[in-house]
This record gives sequence, C-alpha cells and structure tokens, in this order.
Amino acid sequence: MAASFAIHKTPSHVRSISLPSGPHPLTAGVKDQLERLGSSEAISPSSICNNLGVLNDLYECVDGLLQLPLTQQAFLREHNEKWVDEVLDGSLRLLDVCGTTRDVFSQMKECVQDLESSLRRRKGGEFGLANEIGAYLISRRKANKVIRKCLGDLKRVDKYTFSTPMDKDSDLVAMVSMLREVEAITLSIFESLLSFVYGPKARSKQTGWSLVSKLMQTKRVACEVEEANINEVQKVDVAVYALNSQKSCKETDVVQVQNVQKHLEALEWSIQDLEEGLECVFRRLIKTRVSLLNMLNH
Repeated sequence: MAASFAIHKTPSHVRSISLPSGPHPLTAGVKDQLERLGSSEAISPSSICNNLGVLNDLYECVDGLLQLPLTQQAFLREHNEKWVDEVLDGSLRLLDVCGTTRDVFSQMKECVQDLESSLRRRKGGEFGLANEIGAYLISRRKANKVIRKCLGDLKRVDKYTFSTPMDKDSDLVAMVSMLREVEAITLSIFESLLSFVYGPKARSKQTGWSLVSKLMQTKRVACEVEEANINEVQKVDVAVYALNSQKSCKETDVVQVQNVQKHLEALEWSIQDLEEGLECVFRRLIKTRVSLLNMLNH
C-alpha cells in the first residue's frame, strides 16, 4: 500500500485509499463523507460551508472508530512505532492550520466591520474615509502574507513521505491510511478557505488583481463587478479600489459608497457562516486529538 498522501489542487480530489474492512457502519460513514468531499469543487462560500458540515460529520465517524476497542488496542500495542508519531503530528498540524485559518477570518471580519462602520458614519470627510480604506487595504495585505506562508507550509507537507506499518494486519494498515486520507482532505478544505480570502491564482486569464485592474478601467464598475465571476472578497476589493480612486465627492462617489457597503455586507455574512463552520470543525479536531492521546496514554 502506498506510503504517502497528496493534496491535489484542482479540484479538492484526494486519492482513494481502502478503508478498514468489516461491516461496522462507521467505516461506511467515513468512506461516504470522503467521497463527497473528494468530488466537491469548493469555490463559493456556500459550497465551502457545505464541505465544512460534511467534514464535521466525517470527524464524528472517525472519532467513533477511534473509540472502538480493536482500534484502541492496535494503537496501544504499536505506540512506539514511527507511524503512530506521524498520526499524532498530523492531528497537531490540522489544529495549527485550522487555528491560522480562524485567525485570518477573524481579522478579515473585523476589518470589514470597521470599514462598514466608517462608511455609515462618513463624518471624517474624504481624509477620514481614505484612512479607513487604507487600513482595510493594509489588513488585506497582512492577511495575504499569512496565507502565503500557510499555503507554502501545506506544499511542504504534500511532499512529505510517511512510513507505513510493516508486517501488520490489513485492518491496522487500512486504519492508518484512512487517517492520512482524512488529514489530506481536511488540509485541502482549509486550503480552499484560505484561497477564498487570498483569491484564485490561475483559474482563468481574468482573475485576481488582473481582473481588478481591468474592472477599474471601466466606468461601469458596479455593473461589471456584479457580472464578473469572482468571489465576495474580490468584489469588495474592486469596489474599494474604485472608491479609493475617486478624488471628489460627486454623486458618483455616493453610488460607489453604496456599492462598497452592499458588497461588504455580503462578505460579512459569508465570513460569519464560514467562521461558524470552522468553529465546529476546530472542536472536532480537538476531540480527535484527545482521543488519540488517550489511546496512547491508557
């Protein structure tokens, strides 16, 4: 059986690995959730939220399998093996990446709310508004810096080769492979969450900041943004840059302020939904790690 896993980039497909044999319904539940996640193309906030819900169900099944006496006995019997340490390291890695993702979304929501509040008040004149827009853009750059580092770390994990239990029963080997597949699919979902904020890199010739630049050159920014195939974060970016480029307080400026407010509100709702899903997954990851540690310290 192969000894490594891979996080595939387009879309979130993870290679199939055979699961523990036997009639236990939890095994079928894990397989079903993995297949659902592996066939999903998580691009929009709603599809990502759905995947977070499926991921939560997946970890409920995984934790149930970890509570089975046969599973606990196998882990306890092999507690000094290298692959056991790798499984534990994987559970900690998932918590770290999930924590980073939660921090990114928390920072993003705070920045969105600050800009919304400033646009509602608009008591500081052009200068005050420019400061708030500047703060938003600085926060976006900081978030993207964190995301780039995290995505780089995920690429290094992708290249790491894991050990395989040697001369062990097939059920144990399959269980270890299953846990690694679960880790891989989880990391791919976190990658989709981070990419939602960072923006797609190469889905088409008109994505990312190249699309922002093109839309900024038109006089129909609001309409163009509505029609563009970009996510809520990029729509806010385009609208904010359009507003920031205005040097006067003409009627067109009022329209652009309203346009920014509309997209900020939509983005805030999306972030709220994603944060709730992330929080549920985070709690599941903690529970799974505790289960692993308890098995080895029994």
